[in-house]
Amino acid sequence: MNELEFKGKWNKAKGKLKQKYADLTDQDLTYAEGKSDELLGRLQEKTGKSKEELKKEIDNA
Repeated sequence: MNELEFKGKWNKAKGKLKQKYADLTDQDLTYAEGKSDELLGRLQEKTGKSKEELKKEIDNA
């Protein structure tokens, strides 16, 4: 998934992630252009999932 695809799916996915992982904050879920790896790293720390697992979850949201 490239940066543009990630951005397009992100708005839909962040609501679902927030419901699934209650300890995620708005700051954790803030997407900045070109910073998807940084965002995935923050999510990885909070959820304990790998970047690949998180990408699949976002892709399927």
